[in-house]
Amino acid sequence: MSSRDIPLGTVVQAAIRQGLLPAWSPVAGLLDVQGIRAATTSLRAAFEEAGAARDTTLHAFAVKAAALVPVLRLLAGEGLGAEVASPGELALARAARVAPERIVLDSPAKTTAELREALALGVAVNADSREELARLDGLLREAAGPPRSSLGVRVNPQVGGGTIDALSTATDTSKFGVALRDEGARAWLVRAFAERPWLSRLHAHVGSQGCPLELMAAGVRATYELAEEINRAVGRRQVTTLDIGGGLPVNFASDDVTPTFRAYARLLADAAPGLFDGRYGLVTEFGRSLLAKSGVVLARVEYTKTAGGRRIAVTHAGAQVAVRTVFAPASWPLRVAVFDAQGRPKTGPPVDQDIAGPCCFAGDLVAVGRPLPLLEAGDHVALLDTGAYYFSNHYAYNSLPRPGVYGYASAEEESDGVRFATVRAPQTLGELVAEGGGAYAAELSALR
Repeated sequence: MSSRDIPLGTVVQAAIRQGLLPAWSPVAGLLDVQGIRAATTSLRAAFEEAGAARDTTLHAFAVKAAALVPVLRLLAGEGLGAEVASPGELALARAARVAPERIVLDSPAKTTAELREALALGVAVNADSREELARLDGLLREAAGPPRSSLGVRVNPQVGGGTIDALSTATDTSKFGVALRDEGARAWLVRAFAERPWLSRLHAHVGSQGCPLELMAAGVRATYELAEEINRAVGRRQVTTLDIGGGLPVNFASDDVTPTFRAYARLLADAAPGLFDGRYGLVTEFGRSLLAKSGVVLARVEYTKTAGGRRIAVTHAGAQVAVRTVFAPASWPLRVAVFDAQGRPKTGPPVDQDIAGPCCFAGDLVAVGRPLPLLEAGDHVALLDTGAYYFSNHYAYNSLPRPGVYGYASAEEESDGVRFATVRAPQTLGELVAEGGGAYAAELSALR
């Protein structure tokens, strides 16, 4: 039996019995390891079925979706690389032993030091702007030799946005990439490649949640057409790799995995058939869609109360773990499952209830007016589909400690049938104080 076959109630009961929610840390993230492995297998199979060659395709996980070294190590073991957008994410990928040649550095604000490190390591770099490309020119002159890194340019195909403005990266005014439809931009890009034989990649990322697959495919097609134009203009196959980004949306409304990697790969094959004919290497940068369905945030109900006739369950899962849901609930609604103090699924007639978090502001709510079996102090709530972004990107409001994160898999030899492995230990108060400058407590008072 794989962990994907274990009922959530069994996992929750095992987590409680095995002490993953102690009195001092009443919230935790749980990751289904077999679910993650199944998602990576699905991704690879979908692109290979569409015609992508295994030896020239790199699926680079977007580290921002789960900035946790053991998760990156697990994914590397499944054949994935890493897409990083900061020195911290690069350090995490290296700590997870992701090979430099399987790392891609994307960011609109790379420093000279970041670029120099990437070039020294052989990490692939996608320049985000004309100024960054000029900075690369200078660094390569300093190096006085051919670059070890694969180098490219990120373009903004300007094909439009989805339903969530903040996650739409191919609008007319997006901050990312060289705006392809701006006056003179296309000619400049062709010239930039012609003048730099070491440029061999084009990169585009249309967006993620809220972006329809057709919009994403349109952005990829525009990038492919630009690559063809550049190669015709320079008279050789200089652009050899297309980085098509990631961004596959996730269905947060049910257990169904839709859309699928297979559906997207088939759409890409229809939109840009030349993408899979063997002339171009491919890089993808999926994140949320690989992990979301395999994660749960589990939290204890501390109190219940009534206000204005509505029941409120005050839990330990709020904005610090579900920041997007709290601040943009219409775009990021989450399903909630409820369990009793021992982790058994709660039953009973549904009662409209607010599920509140521990943060000290009125809007710290992960669900409003949700019909659920009546919750009581000591019960537990589970926020579903939260394997990406939620417990891995902590928001330290009210100095709430980061929760522990644990992977799990089925284990017949365990009395609970579930084995857990620590991904990140719960942050202690001592660690929190140190992070808050505890070692420098008297420094400001010494200034006169």
